[in-house]
Amino acid sequence: MIQKVLLLHPGEMGASIGSALVSNKHEVVWVSQNRSKDTKNRATGNKFVDKLSLKKAVTYCDHVITICPPTVAIEVALSVKEMGFKGIYIDANAIAPSTASKIQEIVGPRFVDGGIIGPPAWEKGSTRLYLSGKCSEEVVSWFKDSLVDARSMKNSASALKMSYAAYTKGSSALILSIRALAKKYGIEESLMEEWEISQPGLKERSESTASGTASKAWRFEGEMLEIAKTFLDAELPEGFHRASSEIYKRMADFKDSEEKVIVENVIKKILN
Repeated sequence: MIQKVLLLHPGEMGASIGSALVSNKHEVVWVSQNRSKDTKNRATGNKFVDKLSLKKAVTYCDHVITICPPTVAIEVALSVKEMGFKGIYIDANAIAPSTASKIQEIVGPRFVDGGIIGPPAWEKGSTRLYLSGKCSEEVVSWFKDSLVDARSMKNSASALKMSYAAYTKGSSALILSIRALAKKYGIEESLMEEWEISQPGLKERSESTASGTASKAWRFEGEMLEIAKTFLDAELPEGFHRASSEIYKRMADFKDSEEKVIVENVIKKILN
């Protein structure tokens, strides 16, 4: 059965998720109001249908999937609910389980908690979409045989996403902050020499981490705060990921950088 799915919003990741739905003959709708030229180009290129306003889109669609910065996840849910939406609401944002619970209270029992692990889904086997909730199996069926590996799970998809990103993005913030620390004390060259002896490959990892995370750091700032909240809710120390959020905040000026960012420039931003 063909589904009409409202995608909020077609960023780099969202566009790939929407494209997977289109490949299975579903209709993906988006809202161009107040969106950027890049977003418009992604939506047009992937054959998404523009309904111009949120009201028109919500009225037209059967379901909603949101992929947006975690800092606005609750705001987006409230805006959709205010339009009288009653379909399946999939939140695929990087949010804490407690934030997901708040959104479920807003949108109702047809809420599906989602967590995306991997890059934008343009290659088979690269990206998993974990889903939990009573409607999760139905959502999984929409992606059958597409480039998105959608999986239903019994427990919290958000908790899985937070646990996974706590290491991947948390360790990235840690290694960059260590490079900045070494620079501040004037021992960076000595540290690189020692890494070559006892931690081979770590210097190269720090360099690739800088170039790979710089343009996306503005999004990771909020995600780290959601991870910190997840740790706090579990009665575990939250401080490490709050500090990671600060590291990414200092890197936010690299947002959407089209040129390769070198580690030396990232270190300067962290130290300033």
